[in-house]
Amino acid sequence: MKAAPYFAEIAEGPEDGRTFWLTTADEVRLRAGLWHGNGPRGTVILLPGRTEYIEKYGRIARDLAASGYATLTFDCRGQGLADRLLADPMAGHVQDFAEYQRDLDALLTAADAQGLPEPRYLLSHSMGGCIALRGLMRGIKVQAAAFSAPMWGISIAAWMRPFASVFSTMSVWFNQAHRYAPGTGGKTYLAEAEFAGNILTKDSETWDYMKRQALTHPELTLGGPSMGWLHAALMECHALSMMPSPPVAAYCALGTSERVVDTGPVHLRMAAWPRGRLDLIPGSEHEVMMEVPVTRSRFIASAVALFEANR
Repeated sequence: MKAAPYFAEIAEGPEDGRTFWLTTADEVRLRAGLWHGNGPRGTVILLPGRTEYIEKYGRIARDLAASGYATLTFDCRGQGLADRLLADPMAGHVQDFAEYQRDLDALLTAADAQGLPEPRYLLSHSMGGCIALRGLMRGIKVQAAAFSAPMWGISIAAWMRPFASVFSTMSVWFNQAHRYAPGTGGKTYLAEAEFAGNILTKDSETWDYMKRQALTHPELTLGGPSMGWLHAALMECHALSMMPSPPVAAYCALGTSERVVDTGPVHLRMAAWPRGRLDLIPGSEHEVMMEVPVTRSRFIASAVALFEANR
């Protein structure tokens, strides 16, 4: 597989980190990232959230390597250095969330091609949790799944909820799916926001780490979602909500200060997941894996315990 650019200086991951290009079944080019670390105990397939990219998870890969796990992740379509799908590269866009399953399939094929150690596990954040849940429901072969603030529902202002689905559907019908969703635009949140009052983390050092990445390599960043993405996300979250939880052991962490995803569907899903456990973390914002050290350690320790119990 052909090597791709990798910005090790901002990732701060294990020293053996490397990236390479993947091509999906529908001919979209993705960038995959791999850290072997001390990986004889298995491989973690890490699915990032919307706007995210490989380098953001360098420190998480370092933590997983310390526990004996290799980490394989990617820039999914429309973000990072993967193919952008609109003329405006800052607009996050897909027409259907099934497209992300093609990305996941390409990543799993790469895990086999690279001979990465088994067993395999899923670790996902936000939008990645939506992609992971669909993958589990399709029957992808992993032993267990850990979720950080999964996007199983879209957080929308109460007054907008009755209209969001209608507006997004109409945008698709009238060829306006490329336009930004209301209240969003082409600027990336990390580059514009200040630490005080941010909706991602209460840890200033980790905030600086993420902001430094966005400012040093703005080509990795992404702005708001398109109306097409919003429509596809609403449809996918609704479809998933109608399906039973998969027969896979799961751990899900959710901050009590969560303001990015809709928390209701997370509580409903985990309450009905036979082999699932919901961990409510007091005071945590959206980025559980990028929170204060005690929260990060709690999440990694819980995820690793789940993996070890499901070998």
